[in-house]
Amino acid sequence: MKFSAPTITLPSRSEVIARLTTVEAWKLPKQTSSVAPAHVWTNADQDPVPPEKRTWGPWAFAGYWFSDLVTVATWEVGSSMLTVGLGTRDAILIMLVAGICNMIPTVLNGAIGARLHIPFPIVVRASYGYWFSYFCVISRAILAAFWLGVQSVGGASAVTQAITCIWPSYASLPNQLPTSAMITTQWMVSYVIFHIIQFPFLLIPSHKLQKLFLAKSILVPPMAIGMLIWICVTAKGSNAILNQPATLTGSAYAWTWLATLTSITGGFSTLAVNMPDFSRFSKNEQANLWQIPIIPVLKIVTALFGIVATGASRVVYGEDLWSPIDLIAKWTGSGGRFLGFVCSMLWILAQVCCNISANSVSFANDVTTLVPRFINIRRGTILCSIIGGFALVPWLMVSSAYVFLAFMSGYAIFLAPMAGILTCDYYLVRRGKYDVPGLYDPNGRYYYKYGTNWRAVVVLLAVLVPLLPGLAYSVSPNTVSIPQGLVNLYNISWLYGFHLSIGIFWALNYFFPAPETLLSATITGFPSTIEGLAVDERGAESLAESVDEKTVSTGEKAIPT
Repeated sequence: MKFSAPTITLPSRSEVIARLTTVEAWKLPKQTSSVAPAHVWTNADQDPVPPEKRTWGPWAFAGYWFSDLVTVATWEVGSSMLTVGLGTRDAILIMLVAGICNMIPTVLNGAIGARLHIPFPIVVRASYGYWFSYFCVISRAILAAFWLGVQSVGGASAVTQAITCIWPSYASLPNQLPTSAMITTQWMVSYVIFHIIQFPFLLIPSHKLQKLFLAKSILVPPMAIGMLIWICVTAKGSNAILNQPATLTGSAYAWTWLATLTSITGGFSTLAVNMPDFSRFSKNEQANLWQIPIIPVLKIVTALFGIVATGASRVVYGEDLWSPIDLIAKWTGSGGRFLGFVCSMLWILAQVCCNISANSVSFANDVTTLVPRFINIRRGTILCSIIGGFALVPWLMVSSAYVFLAFMSGYAIFLAPMAGILTCDYYLVRRGKYDVPGLYDPNGRYYYKYGTNWRAVVVLLAVLVPLLPGLAYSVSPNTVSIPQGLVNLYNISWLYGFHLSIGIFWALNYFFPAPETLLSATITGFPSTIEGLAVDERGAESLAESVDEKTVSTGEKAIPT
Protein backbone atom coordinates (compact mmCIF):
# COMPACT_ATOMS: atom_id res chain seq x y z
CA MET A 1 0.00 0.00 0.00
CA LYS A 2 1.57 3.25 -1.14
CA PHE A 3 0.70 6.69 0.12
CA SER A 4 1.42 9.59 -2.21
CA ALA A 5 2.20 12.83 -0.43
CA PRO A 6 -0.03 15.77 -1.38
CA THR A 7 1.58 18.19 -3.80
CA ILE A 8 2.18 21.55 -2.14
CA THR A 9 3.35 24.57 -4.10
CA LEU A 10 4.82 27.23 -1.85
CA PRO A 11 3.92 30.84 -2.75
CA SER A 12 6.66 33.20 -3.85
CA ARG A 13 7.81 36.11 -1.70
CA SER A 14 5.72 38.57 -3.71
CA GLU A 15 2.66 36.34 -3.39
CA VAL A 16 3.10 36.13 0.38
CA ILE A 17 3.31 39.92 0.64
CA ALA A 18 0.25 40.33 -1.57
CA ARG A 19 -1.79 37.87 0.52
CA LEU A 20 -0.86 39.72 3.67
CA THR A 21 -1.98 43.05 2.27
CA THR A 22 -4.96 42.37 -0.03
CA VAL A 23 -7.90 39.99 -0.18
CA GLU A 24 -7.80 39.83 -3.98
CA ALA A 25 -4.50 37.96 -3.84
CA TRP A 26 -6.36 34.99 -2.32
CA LYS A 27 -8.73 34.68 -5.27
CA LEU A 28 -8.57 31.30 -7.00
CA PRO A 29 -8.31 31.00 -10.79
CA LYS A 30 -11.76 30.65 -12.36
CA GLN A 31 -12.22 27.11 -13.61
CA THR A 32 -14.46 25.94 -16.41
CA SER A 33 -17.22 23.81 -14.97
CA SER A 34 -18.56 20.72 -16.68
CA VAL A 35 -22.14 21.59 -15.68
CA ALA A 36 -22.40 25.11 -14.21
CA PRO A 37 -23.29 28.07 -16.45
CA ALA A 38 -20.35 30.14 -17.68
CA HIS A 39 -21.33 33.17 -15.58
CA VAL A 40 -21.34 31.18 -12.30
CA TRP A 41 -18.06 31.18 -10.40
CA THR A 42 -17.25 27.64 -9.36
CA ASN A 43 -14.29 25.33 -9.01
CA ALA A 44 -13.69 21.72 -9.90
CA ASP A 45 -14.07 20.54 -6.29
CA GLN A 46 -17.85 21.05 -6.52
CA ASP A 47 -18.39 19.56 -9.98
CA PRO A 48 -19.69 15.99 -10.44
CA VAL A 49 -16.78 13.62 -9.81
CA PRO A 50 -15.18 12.49 -13.09
CA PRO A 51 -14.83 8.72 -13.69
CA GLU A 52 -11.09 8.62 -12.99
CA LYS A 53 -11.68 9.86 -9.42
CA ARG A 54 -14.48 7.42 -8.60
CA THR A 55 -12.24 5.21 -6.53
CA TRP A 56 -14.36 4.23 -3.52
CA GLY A 57 -15.39 0.58 -3.36
CA PRO A 58 -16.94 -1.46 -0.52
CA TRP A 59 -13.72 -1.60 1.50
CA ALA A 60 -13.35 2.16 1.30
CA PHE A 61 -16.74 2.59 2.98
CA ALA A 62 -15.80 -0.01 5.59
CA GLY A 63 -12.59 1.89 6.27
CA TYR A 64 -14.51 5.14 6.45
CA TRP A 65 -16.70 3.85 9.27
CA PHE A 66 -13.79 2.30 11.11
CA SER A 67 -12.29 5.79 10.96
CA ASP A 68 -15.40 7.46 12.25
CA LEU A 69 -16.56 5.04 14.94
CA VAL A 70 -13.45 3.42 16.39
CA THR A 71 -12.47 6.50 18.39
CA VAL A 72 -11.95 7.64 21.95
CA ALA A 73 -15.40 9.31 21.97
CA THR A 74 -17.27 6.17 20.89
CA TRP A 75 -15.33 4.11 23.44
CA GLU A 76 -16.39 6.53 26.18
CA VAL A 77 -20.02 7.02 25.20
CA GLY A 78 -21.23 3.55 26.28
CA SER A 79 -20.00 3.82 29.84
CA SER A 80 -21.05 7.48 30.09
CA MET A 81 -24.67 6.35 29.77
CA LEU A 82 -24.33 4.45 33.05
CA THR A 83 -23.66 7.70 34.90
CA VAL A 84 -27.16 9.02 34.18
CA GLY A 85 -28.96 6.08 35.78
CA LEU A 86 -29.25 3.60 32.90
CA GLY A 87 -28.11 -0.01 32.97
CA THR A 88 -25.60 -1.89 30.84
CA ARG A 89 -28.28 -3.54 28.73
CA ASP A 90 -29.86 -0.15 28.15
CA ALA A 91 -26.54 1.22 26.91
CA ILE A 92 -26.08 -1.63 24.43
CA LEU A 93 -29.67 -1.41 23.17
CA ILE A 94 -29.43 2.36 22.79
CA MET A 95 -26.27 1.99 20.71
CA LEU A 96 -28.08 -0.51 18.46
CA VAL A 97 -31.13 1.70 17.98
CA ALA A 98 -28.96 4.79 17.48
CA GLY A 99 -26.90 2.89 14.91
CA ILE A 100 -30.04 2.01 12.96
CA CYS A 101 -31.34 5.58 13.22
CA ASN A 102 -28.03 6.85 11.84
CA MET A 103 -27.73 4.15 9.21
CA ILE A 104 -31.08 4.61 7.45
CA PRO A 105 -30.74 8.27 6.37
CA THR A 106 -26.99 7.87 5.86
CA VAL A 107 -27.44 5.08 3.32
CA LEU A 108 -30.44 6.72 1.65
CA ASN A 109 -28.76 10.10 1.26
CA GLY A 110 -25.43 8.49 0.43
CA ALA A 111 -27.11 6.80 -2.53
CA ILE A 112 -27.74 10.25 -4.05
CA GLY A 113 -24.02 10.96 -4.10
CA ALA A 114 -23.21 7.46 -5.34
CA ARG A 115 -25.64 7.87 -8.24
CA LEU A 116 -25.12 11.50 -9.26
CA HIS A 117 -21.55 12.01 -7.93
CA ILE A 118 -22.30 15.43 -6.41
CA PRO A 119 -21.69 16.69 -2.83
CA PHE A 120 -24.23 17.61 -0.18
CA PRO A 121 -24.09 21.43 -0.69
CA ILE A 122 -25.20 20.87 -4.29
CA VAL A 123 -27.74 18.11 -3.55
CA VAL A 124 -29.56 20.18 -0.93
CA ARG A 125 -30.42 22.91 -3.46
CA ALA A 126 -33.15 20.72 -4.94
CA SER A 127 -35.16 20.62 -1.72
CA TYR A 128 -34.36 24.02 -0.18
CA GLY A 129 -33.88 26.22 -3.22
CA TYR A 130 -30.63 27.56 -4.63
CA TRP A 131 -30.14 30.35 -2.08
CA PHE A 132 -31.97 29.02 0.97
CA SER A 133 -29.80 25.91 0.77
CA TYR A 134 -27.05 28.11 2.15
CA PHE A 135 -28.84 27.95 5.51
CA CYS A 136 -28.20 24.21 5.59
CA VAL A 137 -24.67 24.63 4.33
CA ILE A 138 -23.78 27.21 6.98
CA SER A 139 -25.49 25.23 9.75
CA ARG A 140 -23.65 22.07 8.86
CA ALA A 141 -20.34 23.90 8.54
CA ILE A 142 -20.69 25.31 12.06
CA LEU A 143 -21.60 21.91 13.50
CA ALA A 144 -18.74 20.18 11.67
CA ALA A 145 -16.28 22.75 13.01
CA PHE A 146 -17.57 22.23 16.56
CA TRP A 147 -17.30 18.46 16.29
CA LEU A 148 -13.76 18.66 14.90
CA GLY A 149 -12.80 20.49 18.06
CA VAL A 150 -14.53 17.92 20.29
CA GLN A 151 -12.71 15.05 18.59
CA SER A 152 -9.45 16.98 18.86
CA VAL A 153 -9.87 16.99 22.64
CA GLY A 154 -9.55 13.20 22.57
CA GLY A 155 -6.55 13.55 20.29
CA ALA A 156 -4.88 15.94 22.73
CA SER A 157 -5.35 13.44 25.56
CA ALA A 158 -3.60 10.80 23.47
CA VAL A 159 -0.75 13.22 22.73
CA THR A 160 -0.35 13.93 26.45
CA GLN A 161 -0.10 10.25 27.22
CA ALA A 162 2.30 9.56 24.35
CA ILE A 163 4.68 12.29 25.56
CA THR A 164 4.34 11.18 29.20
CA CYS A 165 5.32 7.65 28.23
CA ILE A 166 8.62 9.04 26.90
CA TRP A 167 9.15 11.83 29.43
CA PRO A 168 7.18 11.10 32.64
CA SER A 169 7.95 14.61 33.93
CA TYR A 170 5.54 15.97 31.31
CA ALA A 171 2.69 14.76 33.54
CA SER A 172 3.64 17.39 36.13
CA LEU A 173 4.27 20.28 33.76
CA PRO A 174 3.53 23.49 35.73
CA ASN A 175 0.37 25.31 34.76
CA GLN A 176 0.77 28.95 33.76
CA LEU A 177 -2.84 29.59 32.73
CA PRO A 178 -5.61 30.98 35.00
CA THR A 179 -8.42 28.74 36.24
CA SER A 180 -10.92 30.76 34.20
CA ALA A 181 -9.27 29.48 31.01
CA MET A 182 -10.68 25.99 31.76
CA ILE A 183 -7.47 24.54 30.34
CA THR A 184 -3.93 23.90 31.58
CA THR A 185 -0.59 24.67 29.99
CA GLN A 186 0.14 20.98 29.55
CA TRP A 187 -3.19 20.36 27.87
CA MET A 188 -2.82 23.33 25.52
CA VAL A 189 0.67 22.19 24.47
CA SER A 190 -0.70 18.71 23.72
CA TYR A 191 -3.64 20.20 21.87
CA VAL A 192 -1.38 22.28 19.62
CA ILE A 193 0.88 19.28 18.96
CA PHE A 194 -2.15 17.20 17.95
CA HIS A 195 -3.16 19.81 15.39
CA ILE A 196 0.39 19.92 14.05
CA ILE A 197 0.29 16.14 13.59
CA GLN A 198 -3.16 16.32 12.01
CA PHE A 199 -2.41 19.13 9.57
CA PRO A 200 -0.64 17.15 6.78
CA PHE A 201 -3.44 14.58 6.71
CA LEU A 202 -6.00 17.33 6.08
CA LEU A 203 -4.33 18.00 2.74
CA ILE A 204 -4.99 14.52 1.32
CA PRO A 205 -7.52 14.71 -1.58
CA SER A 206 -10.87 13.10 -0.80
CA HIS A 207 -10.65 10.48 -3.53
CA LYS A 208 -7.37 9.20 -2.01
CA LEU A 209 -8.51 9.05 1.62
CA GLN A 210 -9.47 5.39 1.46
CA LYS A 211 -5.78 4.48 1.82
CA LEU A 212 -5.55 6.38 5.11
CA PHE A 213 -8.80 4.85 6.34
CA LEU A 214 -7.56 1.37 5.42
CA ALA A 215 -4.38 1.94 7.43
CA LYS A 216 -6.45 2.83 10.49
CA SER A 217 -8.73 -0.17 9.95
CA ILE A 218 -5.71 -2.47 9.98
CA LEU A 219 -3.85 -0.91 12.92
CA VAL A 220 -6.36 0.49 15.42
CA PRO A 221 -8.93 -2.33 15.98
CA PRO A 222 -6.30 -4.96 16.95
CA MET A 223 -4.80 -2.43 19.38
CA ALA A 224 -8.23 -1.74 20.93
CA ILE A 225 -8.91 -5.48 21.24
CA GLY A 226 -5.52 -5.98 22.87
CA MET A 227 -6.23 -3.25 25.44
CA LEU A 228 -9.58 -4.83 26.24
CA ILE A 229 -8.07 -8.29 26.68
CA TRP A 230 -5.35 -6.89 28.94
CA ILE A 231 -7.71 -5.14 31.36
CA CYS A 232 -10.05 -8.15 31.48
CA VAL A 233 -7.18 -10.54 32.20
CA THR A 234 -5.84 -8.18 34.86
CA ALA A 235 -9.31 -8.14 36.46
CA LYS A 236 -9.30 -11.98 36.31
CA GLY A 237 -12.56 -11.99 34.41
CA SER A 238 -14.44 -9.93 36.98
CA ASN A 239 -16.46 -6.92 35.87
CA ALA A 240 -18.21 -4.43 38.11
CA ILE A 241 -20.67 -2.99 35.63
CA LEU A 242 -21.22 -5.58 32.88
CA ASN A 243 -24.57 -6.50 34.42
CA GLN A 244 -25.26 -3.21 36.14
CA PRO A 245 -29.03 -2.56 36.34
CA ALA A 246 -30.68 0.79 35.82
CA THR A 247 -31.12 2.93 38.92
CA LEU A 248 -34.04 4.89 37.42
CA THR A 249 -37.63 3.66 37.25
CA GLY A 250 -40.94 4.70 35.77
CA SER A 251 -41.25 7.78 33.58
CA ALA A 252 -37.85 9.09 34.68
CA TYR A 253 -36.27 5.94 33.27
CA ALA A 254 -38.25 6.12 30.01
CA TRP A 255 -37.46 9.76 29.27
CA THR A 256 -33.81 9.40 30.25
CA TRP A 257 -33.61 6.43 27.89
CA LEU A 258 -35.06 8.48 25.03
CA ALA A 259 -32.94 11.52 25.85
CA THR A 260 -29.79 9.42 25.76
CA LEU A 261 -30.86 7.86 22.46
CA THR A 262 -31.29 11.35 21.04
CA SER A 263 -27.86 12.36 22.33
CA ILE A 264 -26.09 9.40 20.74
CA THR A 265 -28.02 9.63 17.48
CA GLY A 266 -27.55 13.38 17.26
CA GLY A 267 -23.83 13.17 17.87
CA PHE A 268 -23.36 11.12 14.71
CA SER A 269 -26.20 12.58 12.64
CA THR A 270 -23.93 14.89 10.67
CA LEU A 271 -23.04 11.80 8.64
CA ALA A 272 -26.68 11.40 7.64
CA VAL A 273 -26.39 14.55 5.56
CA ASN A 274 -22.73 14.69 4.60
CA MET A 275 -22.43 11.19 3.16
CA PRO A 276 -22.82 12.46 -0.44
CA ASP A 277 -19.52 14.30 0.09
CA PHE A 278 -17.84 10.89 0.16
CA SER A 279 -20.24 8.58 -1.66
CA ARG A 280 -19.88 10.72 -4.79
CA PHE A 281 -16.49 9.02 -5.18
CA SER A 282 -18.16 5.59 -5.37
CA LYS A 283 -17.19 3.22 -8.16
CA ASN A 284 -20.82 2.06 -8.23
CA GLU A 285 -24.04 2.37 -6.23
CA GLN A 286 -23.64 -1.02 -4.55
CA ALA A 287 -20.57 0.13 -2.59
CA ASN A 288 -22.75 2.55 -0.63
CA LEU A 289 -24.93 -0.33 0.62
CA TRP A 290 -22.10 -1.84 2.65
CA GLN A 291 -22.83 0.75 5.29
CA ILE A 292 -26.05 -1.02 6.27
CA PRO A 293 -24.45 -3.65 8.55
CA ILE A 294 -21.25 -1.76 9.33
CA ILE A 295 -22.72 1.29 11.11
CA PRO A 296 -24.80 -0.41 13.86
CA VAL A 297 -22.28 -3.22 14.41
CA LEU A 298 -19.30 -0.90 14.88
CA LYS A 299 -21.26 1.42 17.18
CA ILE A 300 -22.25 -1.46 19.44
CA VAL A 301 -18.84 -3.17 19.47
CA THR A 302 -16.81 -0.04 20.20
CA ALA A 303 -19.19 1.14 22.93
CA LEU A 304 -19.20 -2.37 24.43
CA PHE A 305 -15.41 -2.24 24.56
CA GLY A 306 -15.71 0.90 26.65
CA ILE A 307 -18.32 -0.58 28.98
CA VAL A 308 -16.35 -3.77 29.61
CA ALA A 309 -13.06 -1.90 30.07
CA THR A 310 -14.66 0.57 32.49
CA GLY A 311 -16.13 -2.22 34.58
CA ALA A 312 -12.85 -4.12 34.67
CA SER A 313 -10.95 -0.98 35.63
CA ARG A 314 -13.22 -0.55 38.66
CA VAL A 315 -12.24 -4.04 39.79
CA VAL A 316 -8.51 -3.47 39.23
CA TYR A 317 -8.07 0.16 40.27
CA GLY A 318 -11.17 0.94 42.30
CA GLU A 319 -12.21 3.70 39.91
CA ASP A 320 -14.03 4.02 36.59
CA LEU A 321 -11.62 4.71 33.75
CA TRP A 322 -13.88 5.77 30.90
CA SER A 323 -11.22 6.55 28.36
CA PRO A 324 -8.70 4.14 26.83
CA ILE A 325 -6.13 6.89 27.38
CA ASP A 326 -6.77 6.64 31.14
CA LEU A 327 -6.03 2.91 30.94
CA ILE A 328 -2.74 3.56 29.18
CA ALA A 329 -1.77 5.96 31.97
CA LYS A 330 -1.78 3.00 34.38
CA TRP A 331 0.93 1.15 32.47
CA THR A 332 4.28 1.40 34.21
CA GLY A 333 7.81 0.16 33.65
CA SER A 334 9.85 0.51 30.48
CA GLY A 335 7.84 -2.13 28.63
CA GLY A 336 4.52 -0.67 29.70
CA ARG A 337 5.58 2.84 28.73
CA PHE A 338 6.73 1.65 25.30
CA LEU A 339 3.42 -0.09 24.64
CA GLY A 340 1.65 2.96 26.00
CA PHE A 341 3.45 5.19 23.53
CA VAL A 342 2.54 2.92 20.60
CA CYS A 343 -1.12 2.68 21.63
CA SER A 344 -1.34 6.43 22.22
CA MET A 345 0.02 7.12 18.74
CA LEU A 346 -2.58 4.78 17.26
CA TRP A 347 -5.35 6.56 19.15
CA ILE A 348 -3.99 9.82 17.72
CA LEU A 349 -4.34 8.27 14.25
CA ALA A 350 -7.89 7.25 15.13
CA GLN A 351 -8.85 10.79 16.09
CA VAL A 352 -7.21 12.30 13.01
CA CYS A 353 -9.09 9.93 10.69
CA CYS A 354 -12.37 10.67 12.47
CA ASN A 355 -11.86 14.41 12.09
CA ILE A 356 -11.28 13.98 8.38
CA SER A 357 -14.13 11.56 7.70
CA ALA A 358 -16.80 13.36 9.74
CA ASN A 359 -15.79 16.99 9.94
CA SER A 360 -13.04 18.64 7.94
CA VAL A 361 -14.09 17.40 4.49
CA SER A 362 -17.73 18.29 5.18
CA PHE A 363 -16.78 21.78 6.37
CA ALA A 364 -14.53 22.22 3.33
CA ASN A 365 -17.32 21.27 0.92
CA ASP A 366 -19.61 23.76 2.62
CA VAL A 367 -17.30 26.77 2.57
CA THR A 368 -16.19 25.94 -0.97
CA THR A 369 -19.82 26.28 -2.01
CA LEU A 370 -20.24 29.52 -0.06
CA VAL A 371 -17.14 31.32 -1.36
CA PRO A 372 -15.77 29.44 -4.39
CA ARG A 373 -13.77 32.49 -5.49
CA PHE A 374 -11.46 32.15 -2.50
CA ILE A 375 -11.81 28.68 -1.00
CA ASN A 376 -11.37 25.18 -2.37
CA ILE A 377 -11.41 21.86 -0.51
CA ARG A 378 -7.80 22.13 0.66
CA ARG A 379 -8.19 25.65 2.00
CA GLY A 380 -11.49 24.67 3.58
CA THR A 381 -9.97 21.83 5.62
CA ILE A 382 -7.29 24.18 6.91
CA LEU A 383 -9.91 26.78 7.83
CA CYS A 384 -11.92 24.11 9.67
CA SER A 385 -8.87 23.24 11.76
CA ILE A 386 -8.40 26.87 12.76
CA ILE A 387 -12.05 27.67 13.51
CA GLY A 388 -13.15 24.34 14.98
CA GLY A 389 -9.90 23.63 16.74
CA PHE A 390 -9.39 26.96 18.47
CA ALA A 391 -11.93 29.71 17.80
CA LEU A 392 -14.86 27.68 19.16
CA VAL A 393 -13.06 26.62 22.41
CA PRO A 394 -14.20 22.97 22.22
CA TRP A 395 -12.64 22.00 25.56
CA LEU A 396 -15.53 23.72 27.30
CA MET A 397 -17.96 21.19 25.78
CA VAL A 398 -16.35 18.07 27.14
CA SER A 399 -15.82 19.27 30.71
CA SER A 400 -18.37 16.75 32.04
CA ALA A 401 -20.52 13.86 30.88
CA TYR A 402 -23.67 15.98 31.22
CA VAL A 403 -22.34 18.80 29.05
CA PHE A 404 -21.07 16.29 26.51
CA LEU A 405 -24.46 14.59 26.15
CA ALA A 406 -26.29 17.95 26.11
CA PHE A 407 -24.09 19.13 23.27
CA MET A 408 -24.79 15.99 21.25
CA SER A 409 -28.55 16.45 21.82
CA GLY A 410 -28.43 20.00 20.52
CA TYR A 411 -26.70 18.68 17.44
CA ALA A 412 -29.75 16.63 16.50
CA ILE A 413 -32.41 19.33 16.33
CA PHE A 414 -30.80 20.96 13.29
CA LEU A 415 -29.65 17.89 11.41
CA ALA A 416 -32.70 15.65 11.88
CA PRO A 417 -35.09 17.79 9.77
CA MET A 418 -32.28 18.50 7.33
CA ALA A 419 -31.78 14.78 6.75
CA GLY A 420 -35.53 14.16 6.66
CA ILE A 421 -36.23 16.80 4.01
CA LEU A 422 -33.32 15.58 1.88
CA THR A 423 -34.53 11.99 2.05
CA CYS A 424 -38.17 12.86 1.39
CA ASP A 425 -37.37 15.17 -1.51
CA TYR A 426 -35.25 12.70 -3.44
CA TYR A 427 -37.21 9.50 -2.86
CA LEU A 428 -40.84 10.53 -2.30
CA VAL A 429 -41.19 13.87 -4.10
CA ARG A 430 -38.76 13.69 -7.05
CA ARG A 431 -38.75 9.88 -7.24
CA GLY A 432 -34.99 9.92 -7.79
CA LYS A 433 -35.05 12.36 -10.71
CA TYR A 434 -32.83 15.46 -10.44
CA ASP A 435 -31.59 17.96 -13.00
CA VAL A 436 -27.89 18.09 -12.10
CA PRO A 437 -27.01 21.13 -14.27
CA GLY A 438 -30.04 22.89 -12.78
CA LEU A 439 -28.54 22.47 -9.31
CA TYR A 440 -25.57 24.61 -10.41
CA ASP A 441 -27.67 27.35 -12.03
CA PRO A 442 -28.86 30.17 -9.71
CA ASN A 443 -31.59 30.95 -12.23
CA GLY A 444 -32.48 27.34 -13.00
CA ARG A 445 -35.45 25.16 -12.10
CA TYR A 446 -34.48 25.00 -8.41
CA TYR A 447 -34.62 28.75 -7.96
CA TYR A 448 -38.29 28.47 -6.89
CA LYS A 449 -39.10 32.03 -5.72
CA TYR A 450 -36.38 34.29 -4.38
CA GLY A 451 -34.11 31.27 -4.39
CA THR A 452 -36.16 29.64 -1.63
CA ASN A 453 -38.45 26.64 -1.51
CA TRP A 454 -41.09 27.90 0.93
CA ARG A 455 -42.09 24.32 1.73
CA ALA A 456 -38.70 23.68 3.33
CA VAL A 457 -39.05 26.90 5.34
CA VAL A 458 -42.41 25.80 6.70
CA VAL A 459 -41.03 22.40 7.68
CA LEU A 460 -38.04 23.87 9.47
CA LEU A 461 -40.18 26.29 11.43
CA ALA A 462 -42.70 23.59 12.34
CA VAL A 463 -39.95 21.28 13.57
CA LEU A 464 -37.43 23.64 15.15
CA VAL A 465 -39.57 26.23 16.94
CA PRO A 466 -41.09 23.78 19.46
CA LEU A 467 -37.60 22.44 20.20
CA LEU A 468 -35.89 25.75 20.92
CA PRO A 469 -37.12 26.05 24.53
CA GLY A 470 -35.81 22.56 25.21
CA LEU A 471 -32.45 23.47 23.70
CA ALA A 472 -32.22 26.53 25.93
CA TYR A 473 -33.14 24.45 28.96
CA SER A 474 -30.53 21.78 28.19
CA VAL A 475 -27.81 24.40 27.96
CA SER A 476 -28.80 26.30 31.11
CA PRO A 477 -31.24 24.28 33.26
CA ASN A 478 -30.64 26.46 36.33
CA THR A 479 -31.78 29.68 34.67
CA VAL A 480 -34.39 28.48 32.13
CA SER A 481 -37.79 27.17 33.20
CA ILE A 482 -40.12 25.46 30.70
CA PRO A 483 -43.07 23.01 30.92
CA GLN A 484 -42.15 19.36 31.30
CA GLY A 485 -43.89 18.57 28.02
CA LEU A 486 -41.38 20.69 26.10
CA VAL A 487 -38.54 19.00 27.94
CA ASN A 488 -39.90 15.59 26.91
CA LEU A 489 -40.31 16.73 23.31
CA TYR A 490 -36.69 17.83 23.24
CA ASN A 491 -35.70 14.44 24.61
CA ILE A 492 -36.99 12.80 21.42
CA SER A 493 -35.83 15.57 19.07
CA TRP A 494 -34.12 13.25 16.57
CA LEU A 495 -37.06 10.87 16.09
CA TYR A 496 -39.49 13.78 16.18
CA GLY A 497 -37.52 15.98 13.78
CA PHE A 498 -36.62 13.36 11.20
CA HIS A 499 -40.05 11.75 10.85
CA LEU A 500 -42.14 14.91 11.20
CA SER A 501 -40.07 16.70 8.57
CA ILE A 502 -40.66 13.86 6.12
CA GLY A 503 -44.40 13.89 6.74
CA ILE A 504 -44.89 17.65 6.46
CA PHE A 505 -42.58 18.07 3.47
CA TRP A 506 -44.30 15.27 1.56
CA ALA A 507 -47.76 16.68 2.35
CA LEU A 508 -46.84 20.20 1.23
CA ASN A 509 -45.40 18.90 -2.04
CA TYR A 510 -48.44 16.69 -2.61
CA PHE A 511 -50.98 19.47 -2.16
CA PHE A 512 -48.79 22.34 -3.42
CA PRO A 513 -46.38 20.81 -5.94
CA ALA A 514 -43.66 22.70 -7.81
CA PRO A 515 -44.23 21.29 -11.31
CA GLU A 516 -41.18 22.98 -12.83
CA THR A 517 -38.96 20.77 -10.65
CA LEU A 518 -40.67 17.46 -11.40
CA LEU A 519 -38.92 15.45 -14.14
CA SER A 520 -39.65 12.28 -16.05
CA ALA A 521 -35.95 11.38 -16.11
CA THR A 522 -32.68 12.35 -14.43
CA ILE A 523 -30.54 14.89 -16.26
CA THR A 524 -26.91 14.19 -15.42
CA GLY A 525 -25.22 17.01 -17.31
CA PHE A 526 -22.24 14.82 -18.17
CA PRO A 527 -21.93 12.30 -21.00
CA SER A 528 -20.69 9.31 -19.00
CA THR A 529 -23.13 6.56 -18.09
CA ILE A 530 -24.15 6.17 -14.46
CA GLU A 531 -23.53 2.56 -13.58
CA GLY A 532 -26.66 0.61 -12.85
CA LEU A 533 -28.92 2.93 -14.87
CA ALA A 534 -29.74 2.78 -18.54
CA VAL A 535 -28.93 5.95 -20.46
CA ASP A 536 -31.73 7.20 -22.67
CA GLU A 537 -29.94 7.61 -25.99
CA ARG A 538 -32.68 9.93 -27.19
CA GLY A 539 -30.98 12.48 -24.96
CA ALA A 540 -32.20 16.02 -24.55
CA GLU A 541 -34.60 15.98 -27.50
CA SER A 542 -36.98 13.42 -26.01
CA LEU A 543 -36.83 15.06 -22.62
CA ALA A 544 -37.82 18.46 -23.96
CA GLU A 545 -41.38 17.27 -24.31
CA SER A 546 -41.82 16.80 -20.57
CA VAL A 547 -39.48 19.32 -18.95
CA ASP A 548 -38.54 22.92 -19.50
CA GLU A 549 -36.44 22.82 -22.65
CA LYS A 550 -34.29 25.80 -21.73
CA THR A 551 -32.70 23.92 -18.82
CA VAL A 552 -31.43 21.03 -20.95
CA SER A 553 -28.22 22.00 -22.67
CA THR A 554 -26.78 20.26 -25.72
CA GLY A 555 -25.15 16.93 -24.99
CA GLU A 556 -26.83 16.26 -21.64
CA LYS A 557 -28.00 12.76 -20.93
CA ALA A 558 -31.46 11.91 -19.65
CA ILE A 559 -31.58 8.86 -17.42
CA PRO A 560 -34.98 7.22 -16.85
CA THR A 561 -35.44 5.91 -13.32
